[in-house]
Amino acid sequence: MGLGPRSPHKSRRGFPAGGKRGRGAKGSGRPPSGRQQQSCPPPDGRSEPSVDPHPHLSPEALGYFRRALSALKEAPETGEERELMVHNVLKEVEAQALALATNRTGSEMLQELLGFSPLKPLCRVWAALSSNLRFVACHRCGVHVLQSALLQLPRLLGSPAEQEEKEEEEEEEEEEGKDGPLETLEELVLGLASEVCDDFLFYCGDTHGSFVVRTLLQVLGGTLLESERARHRGSQSPEAQRAPTRESKPTDFEVPESFLKRLQDLSSCFLKDIAVFVTDKISSFCLQVALQILHRKLPQFCAHLCNAVIGYLSNRSSSADGSPLLLFLRDQTSSRLLEQMLLVLEPPRLQSLFEDHFQGQLQTLAAHPIANFPLQRLLDAISTPELLSPVFEELSPALEAVLAQGHPGVVIALVGACRRIGTHQAQVLQLLLEAFHCAEPSSRQVACVPLFASLMTYEVYYGLVEEEGTVPTEHQVEMATARALGEVSVLGSLLLQHLLHFSTPGLILRSLGALTGPQLLTLAQSPAGSHVLDAVLTSPSVTRKQRRRLLKILKGQYVALACSRHGSRVLDAIWGGAALGARKEIAAELGERNQELIKDPFGHHVARNVALTTFLKRREAWEQQQGVVAKRRRVLNSILED
Repeated sequence: MGLGPRSPHKSRRGFPAGGKRGRGAKGSGRPPSGRQQQSCPPPDGRSEPSVDPHPHLSPEALGYFRRALSALKEAPETGEERELMVHNVLKEVEAQALALATNRTGSEMLQELLGFSPLKPLCRVWAALSSNLRFVACHRCGVHVLQSALLQLPRLLGSPAEQEEKEEEEEEEEEEGKDGPLETLEELVLGLASEVCDDFLFYCGDTHGSFVVRTLLQVLGGTLLESERARHRGSQSPEAQRAPTRESKPTDFEVPESFLKRLQDLSSCFLKDIAVFVTDKISSFCLQVALQILHRKLPQFCAHLCNAVIGYLSNRSSSADGSPLLLFLRDQTSSRLLEQMLLVLEPPRLQSLFEDHFQGQLQTLAAHPIANFPLQRLLDAISTPELLSPVFEELSPALEAVLAQGHPGVVIALVGACRRIGTHQAQVLQLLLEAFHCAEPSSRQVACVPLFASLMTYEVYYGLVEEEGTVPTEHQVEMATARALGEVSVLGSLLLQHLLHFSTPGLILRSLGALTGPQLLTLAQSPAGSHVLDAVLTSPSVTRKQRRRLLKILKGQYVALACSRHGSRVLDAIWGGAALGARKEIAAELGERNQELIKDPFGHHVARNVALTTFLKRREAWEQQQGVVAKRRRVLNSILED
């Protein structure tokens, strides 16, 4: 059976890996985030507070705080001695708070000390910094101290009332002679919010001040975003920067009602200057965080804010090829804001947005180096068959072209939507087979897993040269088994994980089953490929019989798996779901090379998990122990199913 006319893209040597998702990623068209210029002066012409721009911290003081911090880390976590030590150190901090906060080393130590601080000492340190708030918030070191203080709220807002009463007596004498009573933590946070609200554009637009605004929004909403916490901890690896917004795992905590009211007041400031927050790179980050928090805590206000942004963008000068919104989808700054907005829109509003602005433009957006990212977020946000159907109809004819342009993220997001909604699954799988040149002859279909994993077409993966218009050759099993498995890409792994969660993953399982033991071992040992086997073990669409048949291929490879960083994790997962008979086989194979496992940094963990020493020396006790574990697992599974 012939394929008909071959696509003009089929002569390509392979699919590019795609623009990396993140600021400054190669090929993404996005420069690194952050401004290089100086912080902006106050817009109203007010002068900065008259403080020494370089508060002095003596070497002796720095040495004292370094020793104190080291002692606190070594001290027991509870006890009167520790409480007294914390109290004394933070009392010294209060006297030199500004100097510590604006010194690079001092700032790092102060951040750690605040993590030990009880409620009242933290309030005193905060109060000592509040008179120079603008200076500290916009200082490259001071900003991290303010962030650290804000991030203590989940811990301190829930501190027991008894602790407050215990501290009250100690505070009464200390506060005699001071100017007024000590402000509560709630009052300090609300005071910071008022200060930021009064000069909102300045703080949001400042390179350092914007971090305070973002953390403040999270604290007022009682939600800490994983991406923001990682950034505060200094996790600035390329992988962390490339992590998409959808991977954030928010953590909620209780906040006073006054916080939510102030959150709404603060968020109303965005409405006054939408143009700035849409186009300014630094300010835009604040609005993106606000949308995430409001979506969880004040959804109606979030919808109002989204409508205001869409209304503003839609009323700009018309685009020659459609809605004016398309111009902003191609812009580096506003496209990021639109990505976040697409993820928080309610389904009916998302449907109308697609019909008014996206429909008829999807293939153009998919080909654009910047606009393809908002399109991926649109696909991630789809939650109804009514929206997926027109999107699939428009995008599906261009899958191979999109892959050839180096934007596989669009294809993977579309496959993910098909998995999530449960429709168009057979169609998208057939289109993928055609795009990777393994649909016809049908014998090629069994080779789809290595092609999808490496994002290479059949000819490129196997090094074949085929003339344009010639009939594709049959799949050669000998050639496939002799070749080592190609490198597994992250996006290729994601594609296979989605396909394994389709309602009928039979073709993918057959292709996995066609791999040799060493090839499947390579997949399991790969950082990205190991997650493909995780999907085999966890997908509800894969039956126990199919799972057992596939895992039998790994027989003889268990020791190599156990001695691999990622393979050992896969083996632990296999062990966790294995029946007693399968566990005996695994333990017997591992036991033959027990000493090698014990000496290996990963293997010795597997040996301990399997209880290999007990298996080798006391087989009956081992079987009895495994029987108890299996019984507990059955009981737990029955509870979870109920």
